[in-house]
Formats: sequence, C-alpha cells, structure tokens
Amino acid sequence: MATILVIDDDPHISEVVEFSLKAAGYSVLTAFDGETALEIVKNSQPDLLVLDINLPGKDGLWLCRAAREISEAPIIFLSARDEEVDRVMGLTIGGDDYVTKPFSPRELTARVGAVLRRSKTPKVAPSPEKTPTVLTLSHLRLDLESLEAFWDEHLVELTATEFRLLKTLLARPRKVFTREELLELVFPGVAVGDRTVDSHILHIRKKFHQAGAAEIIQTQHGAGYSLAQLVKREKAKVT
Repeated sequence: MATILVIDDDPHISEVVEFSLKAAGYSVLTAFDGETALEIVKNSQPDLLVLDINLPGKDGLWLCRAAREISEAPIIFLSARDEEVDRVMGLTIGGDDYVTKPFSPRELTARVGAVLRRSKTPKVAPSPEKTPTVLTLSHLRLDLESLEAFWDEHLVELTATEFRLLKTLLARPRKVFTREELLELVFPGVAVGDRTVDSHILHIRKKFHQAGAAEIIQTQHGAGYSLAQLVKREKAKVT
C-alpha cells in the first residue's frame, strides 16, 4: 500500500483528497505547511506528495526543492495558480505532474496512480549497439576509425572509394554482391557506369597483391563479387 502525503492549508481540500485517496486503497498523511511536511518526508518517507503551491510560510516550491534533496518520491502539484509560468516552474524544479484547482478528485486519484506506476517502472537505459571499429578476416584488417587497410600488418594504401567497397564486402564476406548492389551501397546517388565497380576491384586486387596477398576478392561469374575465398582459407586454417 503506497503512502501519499497531502500538503494543503485548506482543510476542506485536504479532507476531500484524503477521502478519495483512501477510497482508492492508499494510506494518507496530511500536513498544512511546508516545514511540517518536510519533517514528515524525512521521518515517514511517503511514496508520493500531493502539494499545494500557496502554503503559509515556506511555499510549495520551497518544499519541492527541499524534498528533492532527501527523497525521490514523485510530486504532484495541486494549485489554483494556472499560469503557464507556474506550471513550468513547478515541473522544472522537480514536480512530476501539475493539477489545477478546481479539480476532480477522481482525476487526481487517477494521476496519482499513473505517476506511481511510472516511478516504480525500472528505468533501464537501452544498451547501444556497439559498432565495431575494426573488421578482420584471415590476414585482412580494416580500421574503420583511421580508414586504413592492412594485410599481415602491411599497410595497403586505398582510396576512400576503394576502402568503402572493401568494407562493404568484408561486412558480409559470404554474400555475393552484384554490381548493382555495390553501386547502390558504395556510390549512393552518384551516376556511374557498371564497369566502375570492376575498375575499383581491379585496383584493390593489385594493391593487395603488392602487399603479398593472393586473390582476396572472388569473382562469381554472372553474379558478382565476394570474399568467399578468404572465408574458406580462414576455415581451412582453423581446421
């Protein structure tokens, strides 16, 4: 059973709110000024505060700030002050909801339930997918941060386009990419001919051959290109 602390200097409003909340199954504590309410927060640790802004002495905004230093209980402001600046101020300093007078006790009770449910829902931040910074296969390694390519730790000087093309193949080494797919992935929005891919593949092959690599990009005649040969070599090395 959640405990709700109602802070309002109007005994009639406090009584109406207390009755409505108790009928909904909540335990209710009451206070008529900010300093008394703060002591209750310290000693009783209520689960939620229903707080009037216009309190004698220390007002509700003061109490909200003070309560936030010692408690994580959500706070619903209940106030006759309906100016936008008051609502914004209340929510900015730590309030979770704002209900204006005159109000419906049924609506207030429903909001209490909604705020309590939100406050008790575990706030688990989604784990961002870790983007790899290095792609490797056999002796081939691509550093995605420095945009450098290596074969057996030998740096292979690639152009930016050649690097993007090889990265696309290495991201899915078993897949046979057609020329059309590579054009779309490597040259998006750029009007180039089909043979552009063949030309870049030829340059990549030459550069890796100079670094001591055998054929790294396999041509699937009538289909496209892949790194399937590297995958096979890596499997053979493991077995």
